Amino acid sequence: MAGPQTETSQTKGLTRYLSHLPAVLGVLLLIGALYVVQKEFRHLRLKDIGDALRAIPTAALVFSFVWTILSYFILTFYDRLGTIYAGHKVSYGRVAFASFCAYSLAHNLGFAAVSGAAVRYRLYAHWGLTPFQIGKTVAFCSLTFALGGLVLGGAILFIEPTTIPFFGQHVPVLALHAVGAVLWAIVIAYITLSRVLGSFHLRGHEIDLPRWRMALLQVVLATVDVAVTATIFYALLPNAPGLTWTIFLGVYVASYTAGLAANLPGGIGVFDTAMLFGLEPYVDAPHIVGAIVVFRLYYYIIPLFLAGGLFAGNEILLRGGALARVFGMGPSRAGPATRWSEPDFAVAASTGLVGICGAMLLTLGVIAPNTDYSWLDPEFADIAFQAGQFVPSLIGAGLVIMALGLSQRVNLAWGVTIALLLVGAGFAATQDNQLWVVVMLILCAASLAPFRSCFYRHASLLSGPFEGSTAMSLLVLVICVLALVLARHQTVLLNNNAWWAVVMAREVPNSVRFAVASAVILASIAIWLLVRPGRVRALPWDAAAARRLFMVGSKTPVHADGLITGEADRAALPFRRVGRVLLGLGDPAGAEADKISAVWRLRDLARQEGLDPAFWRVGPDLLKVYADLGLTPLPLDADGQIVESDGTPDPSRRYLVCMAERDLNALIVLLPELAAIPAK
Repeated sequence: MAGPQTETSQTKGLTRYLSHLPAVLGVLLLIGALYVVQKEFRHLRLKDIGDALRAIPTAALVFSFVWTILSYFILTFYDRLGTIYAGHKVSYGRVAFASFCAYSLAHNLGFAAVSGAAVRYRLYAHWGLTPFQIGKTVAFCSLTFALGGLVLGGAILFIEPTTIPFFGQHVPVLALHAVGAVLWAIVIAYITLSRVLGSFHLRGHEIDLPRWRMALLQVVLATVDVAVTATIFYALLPNAPGLTWTIFLGVYVASYTAGLAANLPGGIGVFDTAMLFGLEPYVDAPHIVGAIVVFRLYYYIIPLFLAGGLFAGNEILLRGGALARVFGMGPSRAGPATRWSEPDFAVAASTGLVGICGAMLLTLGVIAPNTDYSWLDPEFADIAFQAGQFVPSLIGAGLVIMALGLSQRVNLAWGVTIALLLVGAGFAATQDNQLWVVVMLILCAASLAPFRSCFYRHASLLSGPFEGSTAMSLLVLVICVLALVLARHQTVLLNNNAWWAVVMAREVPNSVRFAVASAVILASIAIWLLVRPGRVRALPWDAAAARRLFMVGSKTPVHADGLITGEADRAALPFRRVGRVLLGLGDPAGAEADKISAVWRLRDLARQEGLDPAFWRVGPDLLKVYADLGLTPLPLDADGQIVESDGTPDPSRRYLVCMAERDLNALIVLLPELAAIPAK
């Protein structure tokens, strides 16, 4: 028995470490982007970028806008084909609405497969699709999106392999041709399997393939979509000798792939840097940045807010509730059933915007002019001169960390974020030609401020007893701040004294560069340890745990593996480990104010153990909270079997809440066993 148990423990440990790989990769790519921009484009100036923006012809702006509409129109056919493949054809108007909302959110927030799936599960469930059919539609759309990149990526690696940023000039052409051949082989194999096989088995699951004609249509549709999207950007660039559409397509596909791999909101920083680096031999940097600004406005920002408004209006029509309830602003007075699992566009957009503002302040020193402070009061001018880009870049690093805290719904992160945004706006106001930065930071703070009630988790600093690890984090943070203050007198005269520029500046003594790098890294870690929710410790299931559950109000006997409590220790939730799932048995019992933290703590425990969270036979009261975890509610009948639902509010309804796209098939097999668990 020892051997298999050890192997299982090692597998779980490996899974836990691999779960952090996307975040680590994103950070590494962002650091690489900062390095490349600082090294290659340090002479960028805001005035030059403004001139480049004004130089874009009106005809090009109109052309790109029309092609943006065409791009989103093509995306609607992903969902159209997906619902046909799933066996439940939905009207074009409905799939167009679902597609636009899903892709607008996914493009801006990253993790496209997850964020887009949440929207589709919400809408398609209301339109009568079963969880299996929705899962097939989501998988179909994700695969279609990838096929276009494979086809065009393979073509570029054969036709223009040297255009690939960072690799085209350093990797042998034969090797790039080989990679292109592999990409095409994957597409050809997919179409061939669709022709030869109707389905195949993978890890115990039967996977149905679309018919070969539909598979071929997938490839053509996705290829056209990627080409159209690239053309939006290409039209915004000035005519440049040697820059053909084919060469540009190679740069665009590689840059977009890097942005997806970074898992950052909209690929911010990584996509932009790759485009700058790849196009630099043909177009000057200000014109590239100007095109990036307009492209992001057209393809990311405008669609996000349009989709958010449309989705909110749809929720009002479906639920008849007030706008505040739709956006999650506090408890619902119309009953818990009105708080369904809709993704919170307002909070998600605000949180993503915080990350963008952080990246902007980090990189602002690259495009900041030499500022004349003579127009300021002498006292303020001295403060602004001393701060330079050093303090704003530190604020940028802090905002990136706060964005992580906001994604975890931590209330301390909400307050600190607003303070950092306002302080950053104050520093930006002292700079010439940076009114747009001030406006953006203030708008970000204003968009986040009304949603205080949506950030309901206590930070590690403010929850539980004051522990030694908390004291150590505070001490490290104070020491790091003092070290940065002491390093200022050796960096204040640098043309660009952002902290990361100081680290890379050869004219600065190595000891100072090392001290600044160490201080920023250690301070960032300390801030995260203080802001994040504390590590979760579960109680083993024994007589004492059962008695504790009974004391907080649960009257139903259960058989569990352990017990999780809320942060205030006034709510409790029993759980069982079922395969790769940590399954909460019902809603938490206990004080209403502490139930939400118990739900989040079970999610945190699942992550610590490398498992997925799920909840069995929960009521409608906390569906909004489960949705915040990215979980999908599946309605159950009296016998514990999943049933279809038209979305009509029913306070007596019970749900299985899980990551349907990953765990539903495994949990379906266990439904007879789960149905034997007493309902609360």
